[in-house]
Amino acid sequence: MGLLDALLAGKVPSVSPDEAYRRLQADARVVIVDVRQPVETRAGVIPGAVLIPLTEFGGRLAELPRDRPILTICRSSHRSPIAARQLKRAGYDVTDVSGGMIAWKRAGLPIAPC
Repeated sequence: MGLLDALLAGKVPSVSPDEAYRRLQADARVVIVDVRQPVETRAGVIPGAVLIPLTEFGGRLAELPRDRPILTICRSSHRSPIAARQLKRAGYDVTDVSGGMIAWKRAGLPIAPC
C-alpha cells in the first residue's frame, strides 16, 4: 500500500448538517455520536445523540452498535473526524457531520437541552 492509499484508507466521508438531519429522520437506525466535552453539551445537543467525549472515546467504543450507521459531530468539526477515523478503523459504518454543532445551529436544526 502506497502513501496515498494509506491516507485515503483513513478518510471518512462527511455530510452537511442538513443531510445528517435528513438521514436521522429517514432511518431510525442511524446513531449520532456527539464527542464534545460535558461543559460544551450544556449549550444543547441533538435530540437522541449519544454523548461520548473524545477524551473517553477509545475506551467506550463497545457502547456503540456495530450494525447501525453512525454520524459523528463535535463543536466545529475538528474532533469528530478523529472519532470517525477511529470508528472506521474498528469496522463501523461512519460518516462525519461537517461544520459540527456550529453549522448545525446555523442551519436552524433541532437542539435539545442536555
